[in-house]
Amino acid sequence: MKNTFLLLFAFVALVGCQTVRVSQDYAIGTDFNQYKTYAYFKKGVDEAKISELDKKRILRAIDSEMGARGFTKSENPDVLVSIFTDTKERVDVYNNFGWGFGWGWGGWGGFGINGPFNNNVNRTTEGVLYIDLIDAKDKELIWQGVGTASLKSSPEEKVERTNEMVREILMQFPPKPKR
Repeated sequence: MKNTFLLLFAFVALVGCQTVRVSQDYAIGTDFNQYKTYAYFKKGVDEAKISELDKKRILRAIDSEMGARGFTKSENPDVLVSIFTDTKERVDVYNNFGWGFGWGWGGWGGFGINGPFNNNVNRTTEGVLYIDLIDAKDKELIWQGVGTASLKSSPEEKVERTNEMVREILMQFPPKPKR
């Protein structure tokens, strides 16, 4: 019982610390093992509405992660990589109840003490990064990974968050077959 509680606590702690939320979608029936080389889909990268500095951070992180997965950058690629970015505001509302006391009986009589009650509203700007993989020959989207995380402000934090987002997104690629 003690071990089960510790495992559950560790799982909740790890999930609670996850800073990047990811998802994926892909073309079912695609043989992802056939893809070995990649290049960037220039039009998609050029249209990404972010600064050139952020764009370079994302592309460097993608190069690193694709290389780690055995892909080679090529002039004649098997797959094209495109990116799309977006931002959204996340609003978290916390209702905090203070102390309290109550006592009563049937009818209209009773006694009660109420404590402080307040609402905290936390607004966070989150960045959303889409990484699309397109079959270079057919020009068909074969895989899309999406990551969402709070944005950082310092250049060092931006590099760290970008690397983390790209790593978490591409960790899903290639999709694992269902058993």
